[in-house]
Formats: sequence, structure tokens, C-alpha cells
Amino acid sequence: MGDRSAAALGSSLFFLLAPGVVAGLIPWWITRWRTSDLYLWPIRVVGVVMLVTGTVVLVSAFVRFVTEGSGTPAPVAPTQRLVVGGLYRYVRNPMYVAVLATIVGQALVLGRVDLLVYGAVVAIAFVVFVHLYEEPTLLRTYGEDYEEYRREVPGWWPRLRPWTRGGDERVGS
Repeated sequence: MGDRSAAALGSSLFFLLAPGVVAGLIPWWITRWRTSDLYLWPIRVVGVVMLVTGTVVLVSAFVRFVTEGSGTPAPVAPTQRLVVGGLYRYVRNPMYVAVLATIVGQALVLGRVDLLVYGAVVAIAFVVFVHLYEEPTLLRTYGEDYEEYRREVPGWWPRLRPWTRGGDERVGS
């Protein structure tokens, strides 16, 4: 099996284990997909948009780890190259943002405040994990490339224009 095939298989398994549990199984355990008595259809429409957008962004980010990084998002099977293309040109953590969007989207669709509380706990866990583990690991692994990327691309709120390394428009396309 080639590097890319192994990365695709590993990423698929990690997708089921990490975001599948955090944004799928646990919200189901909390809600059993039952709605609250609060029914405001415009809020549910916003929730559907967030849920669908979050899912698309998440899948896109996982694919990018395979195609651009030749690895997985899993810490046990990291990428061979720093992933800075696609949505990573706008925000450093599109996967985490996407998972949070899916959780908030579910909360809005179902009208469940308990899912919003869960989403806040997940957000705090993500920020702590990124700050204490992920960023130091990426800095050790990719050095100045990651430092430049971290200086230029915000972690949580997307920039309006895509970042390009050294102004080279071909980088990260």
C-alpha cells in the first residue's frame, strides 16, 4: 500500500474515531436527536447551514491532509509536510472550527441548550490542546515554516484573503 493509500485509510479511521465521536456519537448520547419544545424555524435553518458547512469543511480538511501532507490529522500518524493549502490559507484550525460548527448546528436544529454547553466545553478543550500540544509539536517539526505560517494565519477566526508564502500565488493552492 502506498503512502497516500495508507494516509487515506488512516485519515478515514481517525475521522470516525475523533470527529465522529466528538461531533456525532456524543451529541447523540446527549440528545438522542430529540428536539426541544423551542421551535423557531429560522434558527433551525441556520443550524442546518452550519451543520452542512461544518461537515463539508471537515471532510475537505481531512482530504487535504492526505493529498497535500501525505499523512493524517492523527498525532500518531502525522503529515510528512506542513499542510497550508486550501482552507488552511485562511485559518490554521479549520478542522476544529468545523467540528464546533457541526455541534452548534446540531444544537440549533434540535433547539438544545445542552449541546451549546457541550460545544463550549469542546471549544475549551480544543484551544487547550492546540496551545499545549499541537503548536509546540508543529514548531518542533516544521520550525521556521510553521512559525511564519502561525504569524500570518489566525488560529480561530479566518482571515479575509488567503495567505500565500512569500507572495507566491502558487503556494497552497
